[in-house]
Amino acid sequence: MTTNVIDAKDFKKMAPVFGQLSFDEHEQIVFCNDKDTGLKAIIGIHNTVLGPALGGTRMWNYESEWDALNDVLRLSRGMTFKSAITGLNLGGGKAVIIGDAKTQKTPELMKRFGQFVHSLSGKYITAEDVGMATEDMDTVREVTPYVTGISESKGGAGNPSPITAYGVFMGMKAAAQFKYGSDILEDKNVFVQGIGNVGEALVEHLVNEGANVTIADISQERLEEVKNKYGATIYGGNDIYSERMDIYAPCALGATINDETIYKINADIIAGAANNQLADEVNHGRILQERGIVYAPDFLINAGGIINVYAELENYDRAEIMRKTENIYNTTLEILDRAKANNLTTHNAALNIAKERIETRRRENTK
Repeated sequence: MTTNVIDAKDFKKMAPVFGQLSFDEHEQIVFCNDKDTGLKAIIGIHNTVLGPALGGTRMWNYESEWDALNDVLRLSRGMTFKSAITGLNLGGGKAVIIGDAKTQKTPELMKRFGQFVHSLSGKYITAEDVGMATEDMDTVREVTPYVTGISESKGGAGNPSPITAYGVFMGMKAAAQFKYGSDILEDKNVFVQGIGNVGEALVEHLVNEGANVTIADISQERLEEVKNKYGATIYGGNDIYSERMDIYAPCALGATINDETIYKINADIIAGAANNQLADEVNHGRILQERGIVYAPDFLINAGGIINVYAELENYDRAEIMRKTENIYNTTLEILDRAKANNLTTHNAALNIAKERIETRRRENTK
């Protein structure tokens, strides 16, 4: 007789969806499968108290379907709090498509995904994220109106990446004001990890202000391109977290602040565009607080993108988009001051404000 031994990690993955650590009272999770196009996608709707769930679609070649599920749960939850703290009447949602965006993404696959989005009747509104482009959202728009971030030529707000980067830049300057007493970033050493569309736009803002920018990315081609364009320095070491820097800006995938890196990080400030930067938002947030590292909550400072696409729903213009995005500076300072005054982690201080707004609306809705 053969006995199969299941280790703790595998046993955890055998738990039902409701038992996943990232499941936080999500309202709905939709698994999408289409044999003809090869589509395998998951849509996570976390909370719709403030309005329809809006969040981008990410296409990524996940190691496993459980990793994809965990990602969509974490991301959709983060979108709830991002919209809430930014003052938008939106809930939190996200979608992931499992696959290689460079080789497996087709117009037919995107249209089929759009049909699944449409079947939710507006409860979830999609937009672009990692592995997606504005043209992909245009394709989705052919089969459903529940998509934002379409081309400006088609009446949309266009690529949200530059606005996302500008919001991160505003949050970074606010964190510098809090830490150093000045928000001038000239001569500050800033390490930008991940130079996709948002990372590159952030590099441009930093270089224009006179910061010393070091860049890291998995693509050597992108590194050379951004170096030649802006004069940034390519990181040549093998442990970016241990390098002395003023500001660490994670702009790729999440969870780079984890058990392996948390004590290595040698920066005064963490302010970047990546979602879910803290692998464990409670413990890692506390350790950063104890170490005196100022953490600008990611779901606050990377909200420029959702502000941009929200303009399509509320019909406000570019000037209002920029005004709302610039206000990230003031909100970040408010959060940092509140955290210090109440001996809270900055993540919890931001989370509390977001939850307060949601709970207030929930009570209003039940009257």
